[in-house]
Amino acid sequence: MNDSPVIVLGAGLSGSLMALYLAQRGMKVEIYERRQDMREMEMSAGKSINLALSVRGLYALKEVGMEDEILSICIPMKGRRVHPVSGETNFQSYSSDNKKAINSVSRGDLNKRLMNRAEKAGVVINFNQRCTGVDVESGEVFMKSELSDETYSVQGQTILVCDGANSGFRSSLLYRPRFDFSQTFLSHGYKELTMPPTISGKHKMEVNALHIWPRSHYMLIALPNLDGSYTCTLFLPYEGKPGFENLSTPEEVNAFFKKDFPDALELMPELADDFFSNPTGHLVTIRCKPWVFEDKYAIIGDAVHAMVPFYGQGMNAAFEDCTEINRLVGIHGNNWAKVFAEYEKNRLAHGNAIADLALDNFIEMRDKVGDKAWVFKKSLEHLLEKEFPESYVSRYELISFSRVPYAEAQQTGEINAGILEELASGLSSPESFDRNLAKSLILQKLGNRVAGWKSAGLLTL
Repeated sequence: MNDSPVIVLGAGLSGSLMALYLAQRGMKVEIYERRQDMREMEMSAGKSINLALSVRGLYALKEVGMEDEILSICIPMKGRRVHPVSGETNFQSYSSDNKKAINSVSRGDLNKRLMNRAEKAGVVINFNQRCTGVDVESGEVFMKSELSDETYSVQGQTILVCDGANSGFRSSLLYRPRFDFSQTFLSHGYKELTMPPTISGKHKMEVNALHIWPRSHYMLIALPNLDGSYTCTLFLPYEGKPGFENLSTPEEVNAFFKKDFPDALELMPELADDFFSNPTGHLVTIRCKPWVFEDKYAIIGDAVHAMVPFYGQGMNAAFEDCTEINRLVGIHGNNWAKVFAEYEKNRLAHGNAIADLALDNFIEMRDKVGDKAWVFKKSLEHLLEKEFPESYVSRYELISFSRVPYAEAQQTGEINAGILEELASGLSSPESFDRNLAKSLILQKLGNRVAGWKSAGLLTL
């Protein structure tokens, strides 16, 4: 291996993981991070949506020897607990067996542990260092110290760009010929809120569930934390009623929650303080290409495919990028031109697919989980998974509980929707579906794709 270091931009989740992967292969790695060391500061509230760690992310953590450590700080969520405005809540399992779970984890705790492990493996992390640009042809990265304003440049074997949705590196490429870039903001923003624990430190609601209050074009969600609290997130349009622009006083906020989220309001004594203390976050989808240039750089994670959080796959997709680069390094060593070319070929379509799926899932979460027809089809789908386990898998299971490539999961979900539509027509109950018709449709439309995924080790249901 070349003695010069690999340069990683960003010490966030994907940057720390990518550096750890490479350090474990014996490479010298240096990270440059714009922010100060989060391990030495109090985390600011209101800026990060709780993370949902699922199979793709766990696979990466297992490869670097951290799966058990991280699972020890997670809370498994086996499904959604849906809260209507009035009436009883209902539980919607994520899987047909009610056993599989996605995992609520603190972004900060996970990031700190990844940095600790990376440093233990020999990675050098340089904090308070901002990337201001790059000479693409030479691979020279221009930096500025946030502490002294000193400017300088660094150069290594190559550059792995993991500096997030607001990537300074990517911004320096915007005027480069044939570099395509788009960013699309939702008309909704988000506000992080807190539901504190009971006096005895217990959770106030069911702990092993993602709680959701769907209200057609807006919603509230809550994810459990280890300390007994819940991180709640309100997704609301900026404009209109209700909208963030029309919630300008504590009285208006409390009245809004009393009308639309009355059971949550009872459990959130500091609602107004949280609402006006925490910033309103933006929800953006970012796409760009190319992701790589020769052997000089590759862009990873949110810096290349930032997505809205409604499928809980942003971190998992970024970790899967790292997994793929690590796999290719295992084949090609530090022949970065080959590694990067195959990385882009293998991942670009899937980055676009999961971004589309995340947008689709916003509609599902805010509108459909409370719709009787949708719940009917979801019940039917779980029955199909139980009856035909070797040939039918739901889109949600493919995304969250397998490593089947995102674009293939997206296509399969579209096929599944057609099968469900045909089977559900005229049914009085999900259990009365036509078994012979179901078997015929599944064989005709899905073929042997499930068996193929299993043989490839991508599906272990």
